[in-house]
Amino acid sequence: MQSKITAVRGSALTFVADPFLTAPENAFRYETDALIIMENGKIKSFGSFDSTKALLPSDIEIKTYRDSLILPGFIDTHIHYPQTQIIGAYGKQLIDWLNNYTFIAEQQFKNFSYAKSVAQFFLEECLKAGTTTVMTYCTVHPESVDAFFEAATEKNMRVIAGKVLMDRNAPPELLDTAQQAYDQSLALIKKWHGKDRLSYAITPRFAPTSTHEQLTLAGTLWSEHPGTYMQSHLSENLGEMAWVKELFPKSIDYLDVYDHYKLLGNRAVYGHGIHLSEREWQRLSETKTSLAHCPTSNEFLGSGLFNFPAAKKIERPVRVGLATDVGAGTSFSQLQSMNESYKIAQLGGFALSSIHAFYLATRGAAESLDLMNTIGSIDAGMEADLLVLNLNSTPLINFRMKHCKDIEEALFIQMTMGDDRATQAVYVAGALAYEKGL
Repeated sequence: MQSKITAVRGSALTFVADPFLTAPENAFRYETDALIIMENGKIKSFGSFDSTKALLPSDIEIKTYRDSLILPGFIDTHIHYPQTQIIGAYGKQLIDWLNNYTFIAEQQFKNFSYAKSVAQFFLEECLKAGTTTVMTYCTVHPESVDAFFEAATEKNMRVIAGKVLMDRNAPPELLDTAQQAYDQSLALIKKWHGKDRLSYAITPRFAPTSTHEQLTLAGTLWSEHPGTYMQSHLSENLGEMAWVKELFPKSIDYLDVYDHYKLLGNRAVYGHGIHLSEREWQRLSETKTSLAHCPTSNEFLGSGLFNFPAAKKIERPVRVGLATDVGAGTSFSQLQSMNESYKIAQLGGFALSSIHAFYLATRGAAESLDLMNTIGSIDAGMEADLLVLNLNSTPLINFRMKHCKDIEEALFIQMTMGDDRATQAVYVAGALAYEKGL
């Protein structure tokens, strides 16, 4: 079989360390004129153009991007593809929003054809925003999972997804049983997990919508299938937390509910984590459980402010990835997520630099998904998912960039003023998957 080789040239940036735990200037590698050679879906070589060009066969055309920056594709660690149709729905707060919008919309996803059409649109929007990997919730219906994985396979994207588990406190049309949840999830794991670039996530929606029996079986299923993921929600909203306390009175705190059912550990990713005690932070760190930070959603629903200093405390850091949380989140663009993260951090007394922010959407997100050796960085052997960011995507950004002193300021301008209009091109497994204007 003949090798498929592609090559791109331009300025490029990738992360080599966590800037929250080391000096930010030592956390990234920046090449002003880079050449990235991709072969059979992976990065074969990355370096300065002058040092790398000899490695490229003479008959391979180099695609050159000027006034742009090549980055690892963005990774979205917490999103709901079935909620695409309710993005921007007038909100109140979490529980009201779930009852009035989410649970109504999700009932449509028993229909495979409908679910597939939404999944296709959703993935197109992700690519347009520069996002090449998502960890998404489906609905309680197995058809919603089949539809999503089928759509992702057609685009050769690396994705993580799972059937939502709910056997109480939701409309009857969205309820399964503890045994149904186990059996249907098991069948979906066998069908999809590890196929192509797909991974399965066991997905109890959140503690209030699962009984003791369902959470017990979720923990059993996860332990039986190493390498699968666990995803749910944690400490998003004060009202939600009070409800959890009522439902699980013997638990120390919200995190302890999941801990009791053996749902913490590597490849467990919990959305939000806004209102956590020091005990919970410590336990997240000990168990290598990750958090997905969802800034636009947290602001939209008035949930609260994520605590960056607590999350990245040097003696017990917690892995954190950036997320849009569409549809409570208001944009597919991780640039917009970074913009709102900066504001949330400022309100909490922490100055979030552009280096911190872009790390959270690339290598940091990959680390939170236990995929740091697979995606999230530009390096030989990594999967070739790349974003080419147009650094002059609007007249105002173009004007502002003329007064920019270094790469860190350039990134900050992009994250505070940019959106999906900045996506010049996206490569998925080395192949051009999106290009602006085409």
